[in-house]
Amino acid sequence: MDYEMQNFLEEFDHAENVHILTGAGVSTLSGIPDFRGKNGFYSGGDLWNGYRKEDLFDIDFFHEKPEVFYRFAAEYLYPMMEKTPSCAHLLAAELQKRKMCGTIYTQNIDALHSKAGAGNVGELHGTMQFSRCLRCNKRFSFEDVLPEVRANRVPRCSACGGLIKPEVVFFGENLPEATLDQAIHDCENTDMLLVMGTSLTVQPVASLPVITYRSRGSVVIVNDRETPCDRMAAHIFRDIQQFCDDFGRFIQL
Repeated sequence: MDYEMQNFLEEFDHAENVHILTGAGVSTLSGIPDFRGKNGFYSGGDLWNGYRKEDLFDIDFFHEKPEVFYRFAAEYLYPMMEKTPSCAHLLAAELQKRKMCGTIYTQNIDALHSKAGAGNVGELHGTMQFSRCLRCNKRFSFEDVLPEVRANRVPRCSACGGLIKPEVVFFGENLPEATLDQAIHDCENTDMLLVMGTSLTVQPVASLPVITYRSRGSVVIVNDRETPCDRMAAHIFRDIQQFCDDFGRFIQL
């Protein structure tokens, strides 16, 4: 175990209030491509089947062409729901179970933190686990919607026939206000914010470590590439797998 890890573990051991923020990097270990990574969805040109990739997550485009979104989702989004948690998801869940950390906030929509056993997860960008009717607000599970998607049909509400949309935050929509407000409050008051697997380039989530830093909390970054918040970090680790292995041994996971 290297010197940086030993210093981090000593600081973690004395921290009374710890929160976690995760991004796509914790799920690449589960086999889910990082959309903005070097081999991710956005790296292979600007178009998908003739449509601008950025439009596929635009709320106005969804209303106009839901059939295109669901073709894309059948290929890229729904398969992620069959993946299993990575070492990072399992570590975060175990820390929470042992009351070593508070809420796990995530930018991911794959529900893997919950699958790993975490009980308090703030899904800042929503989740593919559930969908809602845009007309009557009836909620549907992933299992309810999947057969329609696999059959290449646009899911419609069984109660009113309205268009069903995943509970994912699209471009043009606001993040869940209560979850974001709580994340800001926690980041203002935490002793340590452990940031794993996010490039910290998407706002407003990218501002959360800045809030912790300005509130004199310790920011710990575990990510394979540099982030805009590296200069604020008390500790930086580039290998998520190695970090989880070392941390897991420390807590006897």
